[in-house]
Amino acid sequence: MKTTLVIMAAGIGSRFGGGIKQLEPVGRHGEIIMDYSIHDAIEAGFDKIVFIIRHDIHEAFKAAIGDRIERICSGLGIELGYAFQELDDIPEGVSMPKGRTKPWGTGQAVLSCKGLVKEPFAVINADDYYGKQAFKKLHGFLEAYTPQKPDDYCMAGFILKNTLSEHGGVTRGICRLDKNGCLTEVNETQGIEKTPEGAAAGGKKIDENAYVSMNMWGLTPEFIDRLETGFAEFFDKIEGRELKAEFLLPIYIDELIKAGRVSVKVLDTEDKWFGVTYKEDKDYVVSSFEKLICDGVYGDKLFDDLLK
Repeated sequence: MKTTLVIMAAGIGSRFGGGIKQLEPVGRHGEIIMDYSIHDAIEAGFDKIVFIIRHDIHEAFKAAIGDRIERICSGLGIELGYAFQELDDIPEGVSMPKGRTKPWGTGQAVLSCKGLVKEPFAVINADDYYGKQAFKKLHGFLEAYTPQKPDDYCMAGFILKNTLSEHGGVTRGICRLDKNGCLTEVNETQGIEKTPEGAAAGGKKIDENAYVSMNMWGLTPEFIDRLETGFAEFFDKIEGRELKAEFLLPIYIDELIKAGRVSVKVLDTEDKWFGVTYKEDKDYVVSSFEKLICDGVYGDKLFDDLLK
């Protein structure tokens, strides 16, 4: 069963001083966070990679990672492709709101893969490091895909305290699970910060051991058709908010769960997340990768172990 890793890399971080944070080098030899995610996914068994980007960063992206990863994938028999998220790629009959300047969110990003992704797939953010365990668990789940169960999904469940930044608030999807370990709710919560007691948002304490979504999902090929329907419905709900509203993957999946249309198994992981949410995060991320190399989790030169 072919499995695809879809990497959402269309965004430019507004909190990262205007730079393309996904392309910041963090490894010994200029590796970026995406390199480590791709390595871990291939090691886990994924055999197709799809980058979601925007046309305006295409050349910079290819120069920084695309051409190099294409050569590595070619040597390993891994298929590689690009999908493009664009502001004006909206449902037929919908008028483009005057003054809108940014694409429509992570739901639209994954929808841009329609026609390109036809197999079970995982979705991740480009600027998050997830750890090896999560990729192994997602791949194992996706390998069991059957067309008879097109609405059985999964999500990597991270522990909140393992996903916080030292330099400011972050947005996390706080999760609730049923007794079978399936997701019942994702509550997108902004401004979650570390506190001496654990974590809080807006002055309200949050359980630091709660499961959170880091936008690492395992989905079926049929999900993309659901997204297309959901995106059209999204425009019926946002009257008056067309300039800023976003069609977000976790919110849409939450709606499907509450409507009883899908099931999402939470695959727990103790891996520690890190990423470059703020410019100040970079030094910590660089030192974290250096420690992983020193501990033998990765070799001095990433991918050498896969290419042997």
